Amino acid sequence: MTDQKRAPRSGGRTTERQVGRGIRAHRTDPRAARQFPTEGTAALRPKERTTAPAAGVPRLKVAPPPPVTGPRVPFVALILLLVVGGVLGILVVNTKIAENAFRVEKLKETGSALDLQEQELRREIAQAQAPGNLTAQARKLGMVGGGDPAYIRLQDGKIIGIPKPGAGAPSVTSDQGR
Repeated sequence: MTDQKRAPRSGGRTTERQVGRGIRAHRTDPRAARQFPTEGTAALRPKERTTAPAAGVPRLKVAPPPPVTGPRVPFVALILLLVVGGVLGILVVNTKIAENAFRVEKLKETGSALDLQEQELRREIAQAQAPGNLTAQARKLGMVGGGDPAYIRLQDGKIIGIPKPGAGAPSVTSDQGR
């Protein structure tokens, strides 16, 4: 006449079993009968045998595993081959890294020298483009100052201003004076 609640250890659902009130806790249908209990703590322990084994039947025992007798020489040779191959691979990689480090250093030095050369050339271009140097170079070539220019309006082709030739004598160094 007591109510019992049992929870399996695995954390499943609880089942209520009422004893003595005529309510059956388990099914009695033979088709639904199970070979092993699945509820409560009985699910965790094996079903106990009620019959003893026959006297003439030998009991089976677990035999120890046979000793492992594999060939050790090929295995050891394989391990040594892997170790030696790995060491040689690391040596080759380190050598290539050092070689590339020298190449990078040489390229940096070459890049620095080219940067200095570029700066020198830019300085020479800036000096040649100075207004005083342009005037001197133009006089060497025989050019003279032009004065006020005349303009042409593109819509109708009208000339604004009067075009005049440049005034001044060519420089002594030009080829036109000869």
